[in-house]
This record gives sequence, structure tokens and C-alpha cells, in this order.
Amino acid sequence: MSKFDIEYLGGPQIAQIALEDDAILAAVESALVAAGRGQTVIEPRMHLNPGAANGHFNVLRGYVAPLKYAGIKVVGDFVDNYQQGLPSEMGLINLFCPETGRPLAVVDAAGITDMRTGAVSAIGAKYLAPAKPKILAHIGARGTAYWNVRLLDHLFDFDEIRVHSRRPESRNAFAERLTADLGKPVIATDDWQSCLQGADIQVEASRLNEPEPLFDSSWVRPGALVIPYGTMSTLPLDFIDRIDTLVMDDLGQMNAGPFGALRPHINAGVVSRESFAAEIGQIAAGEKAGRQREDETILFWHRGLSTSDIALAASMLERGREMGLVMKLPYA
Repeated sequence: MSKFDIEYLGGPQIAQIALEDDAILAAVESALVAAGRGQTVIEPRMHLNPGAANGHFNVLRGYVAPLKYAGIKVVGDFVDNYQQGLPSEMGLINLFCPETGRPLAVVDAAGITDMRTGAVSAIGAKYLAPAKPKILAHIGARGTAYWNVRLLDHLFDFDEIRVHSRRPESRNAFAERLTADLGKPVIATDDWQSCLQGADIQVEASRLNEPEPLFDSSWVRPGALVIPYGTMSTLPLDFIDRIDTLVMDDLGQMNAGPFGALRPHINAGVVSRESFAAEIGQIAAGEKAGRQREDETILFWHRGLSTSDIALAASMLERGREMGLVMKLPYA
């Protein structure tokens, strides 16, 4: 076998690269457009629950033809990790040559997972939010939460941002960090209703141990954009009665695994594949329409795309090479 190396970027290198907001959004949107044009392969996510703690592993697999990368991401989702001073999500992305199967790179997945999730929320809002949204409400303060708020505000420059999470110390620290980083006051609310009610964009990224119907549909104003993607559903079964249009990231993942915001609705037969107007990649690629009227109430459900991980990892590698941060590991 010919000798070759694989490239490696760890968490410290990802932090040093400090990819700009616009670069993050551009990388992820390019993968969504590729999906909308049929230039990707996205395998439904799989889950491994070892039963050793309160958590599971997500396994995401995909291929992005324009980037010439196939990839697999394995990332843990262990909600009690904060008790040990660890992030909820840690993992790795492995990139391969799609023509030979040759391993090409290993990249830290924790930061990339957070960034690409926030980017998908923001890009979804770019096409689906009401015109000139003024109020953002966000449930959840860990993991992907920071990049949701940061990238959404980067696009819309909200007049008001409200955040809430179960633990006061968590939500207060989150609001303080965002206030410092965004240069505007961010409000930590004491309950779900005072956070969500009447907001133009409502993001639900809670960290529950089991499904619980906490998100009351009466808090959704006509014309709002709702983005719920917590692992455990917080939506009552009648929630979608208030929704005019459903959009998803990838319909192939609709029935993948036991988790997700609309899992109870699918299991009950309230939501089916035919319920969705489009995938966000189709909208980004101009194949289908996004928001069509101002009073259209839209729900955008994204479960996480391997292709977004691959695209952002590829962008990180390119910048890391320019900065001399990519390490080489002997493979053969």
C-alpha cells in the first residue's frame, strides 16, 4: 500500500480558525443548495443508545458531490454532561474519498455541530421568516443554542431577543454571553410563555429527558416562523393546527429514530410526508417557493444533515491549511 497521511483538526484548531459568520452560512447554504439540486446523498441518521448514561450517539452519513467528500459523523448527545463540566455534544467527523474510500480527514465535530445547526436555523429563516422580524425567542441555552441566536441576529439584527432555559444559572449566563458578544441586551425570561409569546421567530432547542407538551400553540402569532428541533418533543398533538406550512431539512429523515419535535405527530398519523410543502434545500436552490405571504405561519423542522457537517468541515480544512493549523497523521 502506498503511504499517505490523513488531515486532522481538533477543537483548539477549530477555535483558532474562528470562521466568520458569513463563511459559516455560505458553507452550509452551499450544501443545502447541492441537496436541492440532487447533488448529495443523505442517509437517515442512526442512533446508538449504550444504556450506560442519560444519552445516546447520533450517526450521520452523507456525500456532497461538488465538494468531492463523503463523510460520517458520530456525535454524542448526553444531557447531564454539564454536571461533569463537559459539553452535551462531543464527536468526530470522518471525511473520505468517494471514489476510492480512502480516509482523508478527521475533524472535531462538537463546534461544527453547533455552528452548522445554527446556520441551518438561520438559512431556514432567511427563506421562511416574516419580512423584517423584530423579536427572536429562543428556548434552550446549551449546545447549539449560541449559534442559533448569533447567526439569526447576524441576518436580522433583532430589536428584542429573549432566551429561556430550565436552570436560572444557565439562562442567565447565556443571556450575559450573548449580550456581550452581540452588543445588545438579551433578556433571560423566567418561563416559556414570557419568552415565546408573540415573537416573530420562535426557536425551541430544549434539553428534556422525555417528551413533554410545553409549547402552547396560542403563543404563536399569525405569520410567525417556528423552528422546533429539540431531541424530545415539546409540541402538543394539536400544535400543527395553528401551522399553515411545514418545511423540513430532509424528508428521508422524517421517520429516522425515536426522537424529534414531530415524532409524536408522525406516530399518531397527524403528520405524514405529504404534510410537508418542501425541503429547505429545494427552497434554497430555487426549486420550490419559500414564504408566500406575510400572514403564513410556518414550522421548519430540521433534524441535522450530514451534508452540512461535511460542507463546514471542508471549509474549516481549507482555512486551516491556509493558517498552517492542519496536522498530518500517518495512516499507511
